[in-house]
Amino acid sequence: MEPTPLPRLVVIGGGFAGLWAVRSLARAPLAITLVDRANHHLFQPLLYQVATAGLSAPDIAAPLRHILRAQRNVEVRLAEVTGIDLATRRITLDHGAGSIAYDHLLVASGATHAYFGHDDWAAHAPGLKTLDDALTIRRRVLTAFERAEAAAADGDAQAGDAWLHFAVVGAGPTGVELAGTLAEIAQHTLQREFRHIDPRRARVRLIEAGPAVLASFPPALQAQARAQLERLGVEVHTGQAVSGIDAAGYRLGETRHACHTVLWAAGVAASPLGRQLAPAAELDRAGRVKVAPDLSLPGHPEVFVAGDLAVLTQPDGRPVPGTAPAAKQMGAHVARVLRARLAGHGEAAAAAFRYRDFGNLATIGRMAAVVDLRGLRLAGPVAWWFWLAAHVFFLIGFRNRLIVLVNWAWAYWTYQRHARIVHGGAAPQAGSG
Repeated sequence: MEPTPLPRLVVIGGGFAGLWAVRSLARAPLAITLVDRANHHLFQPLLYQVATAGLSAPDIAAPLRHILRAQRNVEVRLAEVTGIDLATRRITLDHGAGSIAYDHLLVASGATHAYFGHDDWAAHAPGLKTLDDALTIRRRVLTAFERAEAAAADGDAQAGDAWLHFAVVGAGPTGVELAGTLAEIAQHTLQREFRHIDPRRARVRLIEAGPAVLASFPPALQAQARAQLERLGVEVHTGQAVSGIDAAGYRLGETRHACHTVLWAAGVAASPLGRQLAPAAELDRAGRVKVAPDLSLPGHPEVFVAGDLAVLTQPDGRPVPGTAPAAKQMGAHVARVLRARLAGHGEAAAAAFRYRDFGNLATIGRMAAVVDLRGLRLAGPVAWWFWLAAHVFFLIGFRNRLIVLVNWAWAYWTYQRHARIVHGGAAPQAGSG
């Protein structure tokens, strides 16, 4: 007599929510299929370090197959999901890779960039969500200094100034981290490496439509973060939105600024897969799926949505934030609900998700950061050491932690950034994005 096949759980997305759910179900009586269009799990909080040449891609990413190699109840599929059929409980894969039936489904496909109705800006102001994005930004930043050097050698000071102007749009944690690190590169890393330009003349401008940087932090830490940025040489411009971006620069109101390197950190939109759950799913304006308290899709208890794709209001009226800790907690909660269902524990199987807020961290530059941990508020060097320890601790794999520590120690004492290699595509030309 053949054994009864195990229920199949399909997990879409190998980010924090998806991976934490899969790992939490290592001993569950489930056949798990993890589907992702990338073959790796990415530690996104350190992605800006790859974009600014402080770390290499393997330092903050690990192959999903390697992470899950010892978990016998899971298989990994490298593919992009193009369709979800709730009626037949089946997902469709790209490039004729077929489809996969499921008994339970977790959609944790994350988020992408949002340009607030100006999608044409994307070609000129790349965002930062993937390794490809990080390598594109690194190439643009490093090539900008090369173009400035060439322009200065040709006697074209105006063109050189445009290449030495860097603008970061959006002053959340990613924007603050990018701007602070760009200022450090200009002020310290590139000293004495050029013959016709002084990299210290580079302008780094951080632009925020709202009234302050790091809007999710307390006002006192916002002010300290701004002061630390300005000490690094960053021009902080708040209270005015960018009104246009093209290949030659950007506009603030009616004023045009020549700039060939604009980086986008201002908006987030949910993965397009959220729309595949309609009309059963109700979406918010950002395309995120409104989920039931247990993170399931209303009317479809076999389907869960977690991470940046899910929107859920906490008992205090605030939405669960789109952060890595929240995504991990959501993935672990889905795993608990599924284990309870399989064990027939009705009350636990309907348990509502409760987000545990451990606080906010943001780094600004060398020995500069802000930390807000449930009333414990730190800024400056102490906050920076706390931020460093927390990020190294949460990296997956001993090798990753060791390499990141070595690279950061080297950068701390020398100001050098070891990953300053331009590759992966043609460098931008003058007048191009």
